Amino acid sequence: MDRFYVITNQLKDTDYRITNEIKEYIEKNGKTCVIAQKDEEGYLIPGTVPKDIQCAIVLGGDGTLIRAARELEGYHIPLLGVNMGTLGYLAEVELHDYRTALDKLFAKEPEVEDRMMLRGSVNGGKSHVAVNDIVVTRSGELRVVHLDIYVNGALLNSYRADGVIISTPTGTTGYNLSAGGPIVEPTASMFVITPICSHALNASSVVLSAEDTIEVKVCEGRYGRQEHALVTFDGAEEIAVRTGDRVVVQKAEDTTKLIKLNKESFMITMREKMKGN
Repeated sequence: MDRFYVITNQLKDTDYRITNEIKEYIEKNGKTCVIAQKDEEGYLIPGTVPKDIQCAIVLGGDGTLIRAARELEGYHIPLLGVNMGTLGYLAEVELHDYRTALDKLFAKEPEVEDRMMLRGSVNGGKSHVAVNDIVVTRSGELRVVHLDIYVNGALLNSYRADGVIISTPTGTTGYNLSAGGPIVEPTASMFVITPICSHALNASSVVLSAEDTIEVKVCEGRYGRQEHALVTFDGAEEIAVRTGDRVVVQKAEDTTKLIKLNKESFMITMREKMKGN
């Protein structure tokens, strides 16, 4: 690889000291490097991403990597995460090892994993992608919300719960895991639906084919009360919904491309990351 793009979490590298250090190391080895341009809110400025980039190096934690994947949708650029966060399931490289990682990229083409993404919309409006999950959750008062879940047009289940998580395999180690859902090998292709604090004795997760279409309908509350809820995409984009609104979720056409330098299996990585957590 010869052409690199560095995306930095400005809260973790406030003075860009590490960013510039990485840029200098890349250029010292005869390669090219561009630092991402961001607006005042920290988003990539549209039209500033070079078209010939072979690798995006993302400095931060998993959240930074997920945000970068969403913002680079359609560019098909492989991402390498350099962990400056805590657990770092997605970030492949620890900060102190970045030179070794770059040397490997300079020497040969790396293995790249394709991770499934979600695409969701509300009432047929503008769609948004998610790397981890799309969540429909209660809004406002501390009470359950009534949600009907349809799969390919057929009713799967009705939940009275704090909400429901629709997760990719990659996202199963996130909110889905905290809500009691199963962990899925991240390169698999499937949906995991997990209710959040469901008011029922049996509220297990459901695993579905990635080819299915999932629809979440916000229903009336008790005594015909109008319900208010929120739809979030990777905890970032947020849309307010209410009774009668429908959230449709499908597999996205694009995938998140993650560079793999570590040959350890996902199971070993998970076991190490989960120690003490």
